[in-house]
Amino acid sequence: MTIHKDKRVLVGMSGGIDSSAVCIMLQEQGYEVVGVTMRTWDVPSHFSTPGQEQPDEVLEAQALAARLGIEHHVADVREEFRQVIVKYFIDEYMRGRTPNPCVMCNPLFKERILCEWADRTDCAWIATGHYCQLEDRNGYRYILTGDDPTKDQSYFLWKLPQEILRRMIFPLGGMTKQEVRAYLAEKGFEAKARGGESMEICFIDKDYRDFLREHCPDIDERIGPGWFVDSKGLKLGQHKGFAYYTIGQRRGLDIALGKPAYVLKINPAKNTVMLGDAEQLNAEYMLVEDVNVANLEELLTCPSLSVRIRYRSRAIPCRVITLDDNRLLVKFEGPASAITPGQSAVFYDGNRVLGGGFIAFQQAIRKIAAENQERFSK
Repeated sequence: MTIHKDKRVLVGMSGGIDSSAVCIMLQEQGYEVVGVTMRTWDVPSHFSTPGQEQPDEVLEAQALAARLGIEHHVADVREEFRQVIVKYFIDEYMRGRTPNPCVMCNPLFKERILCEWADRTDCAWIATGHYCQLEDRNGYRYILTGDDPTKDQSYFLWKLPQEILRRMIFPLGGMTKQEVRAYLAEKGFEAKARGGESMEICFIDKDYRDFLREHCPDIDERIGPGWFVDSKGLKLGQHKGFAYYTIGQRRGLDIALGKPAYVLKINPAKNTVMLGDAEQLNAEYMLVEDVNVANLEELLTCPSLSVRIRYRSRAIPCRVITLDDNRLLVKFEGPASAITPGQSAVFYDGNRVLGGGFIAFQQAIRKIAAENQERFSK
């Protein structure tokens, strides 16, 4: 039987539950499935036996491909992953920000490489095991949230450009994780169906601070100890270096103030970390930069706009205006706390992703908000 190129689909195979289910589903739907597994970063826990040359995920993907009779490739992209994603991860902490490696990895790395391999293997489509859906509307393709709220991954994909979205297939978006496990078991893959979950940050299997020290050995020399300060600038005690803290952090501060203390702000230029009460984390406004939106006018005029400021957080009703420097000023219309530079702000109209951006440093936010207050009332 000859299958037309339009039915050839490249699947990003991690060897796990979700991508395995995707391969089986698409094959059942008449697609000619081609698998590619990216070897991005070798973590010791990914090698089950001594002397094993390939990580478990590659071996598992190869075994599944052989069982299904599909073409499979291994893309060794470890050096590029180090230069792009790991470098970004370290650089963000060194700037006093909290990185979003999964958000950067999807458009800048994994989906780009999948596109390259799709072209190389003559595949019209690209499929992954993300729990989200797609919708075409008014000439644009939008990401929709997945039906399983505990697994929805739409938050991570806001940076995908339209040209990639138009080639994507997300077969699992209308299913729950339990339904995916049941599907695999029904198809005779009982062991795979019982598999565990993957790590959220695939290249870290310990505390990120240890990772920073390991891959940036001079970090303590470059940064060194600094001061914890209060909101008035009063010194409270020494900290280990601003890169080891994140906004909203409470545990691991190693300072006794007689009451709970939270990280409010990080100033990398002065190597200070501001501490305060939980109430001081509350925010009415937020600055967002590096914006990717399908239709900006829709974002600015959406009557039911909401924003998520971290993965798995609730969506907060909001309004948005543009600033002259291409940043967005967001006004929250519900409680918001711990605005963290470097994290993603993802905008939704109901279950539809309108776009997103990175949370910027919030310097002069009160002044900027006051100067633009009237624009929100129009």
